[in-house]
Amino acid sequence: MAKETGRKLIAQNKKARHDYHILDTYECGLVLTGTEVKSLRQGRASLADGFAQLDGGEAWLHNVHIPEYSQGTWTNHAARRRRKLLLHRAEIDKLIGKTQETGHTLVPLALYFKDGRAKVEVALAKGKKDYDKRQTLREKQDRREADRAISAARRRQRA
Repeated sequence: MAKETGRKLIAQNKKARHDYHILDTYECGLVLTGTEVKSLRQGRASLADGFAQLDGGEAWLHNVHIPEYSQGTWTNHAARRRRKLLLHRAEIDKLIGKTQETGHTLVPLALYFKDGRAKVEVALAKGKKDYDKRQTLREKQDRREADRAISAARRRQRA
């Protein structure tokens, strides 16, 4: 069987980028059971309520929903169990210091396969206020309008 290469996206947390200022991102491995991997290969997962927590010098991923594998038997996994994140010791130590600051948290941004291995992209983030969210939306709309105006001007120029 040929070895997988590249990155295959399974799930993405778009709401996290809207609700948080992303300060830094980390790519982590996951400790999974066999039925979890099979369920992920079917492209089924949700990061909507997920968060990461540092506990006892280890990183854990909570509330990420990986549904039970349909062909699984009594060996099936719990859908929302906590899963261990695989990070280097230096990264964990750095995150412990950063998350103890007020308002900082760890949120999962994406769940994907990279070269056949399940990975999760975790971000060190700080919560946005409502006015920050409105400002971000306003900037996004302004960029879109500017791009539309530029492309319309180019079309008129060619004609």
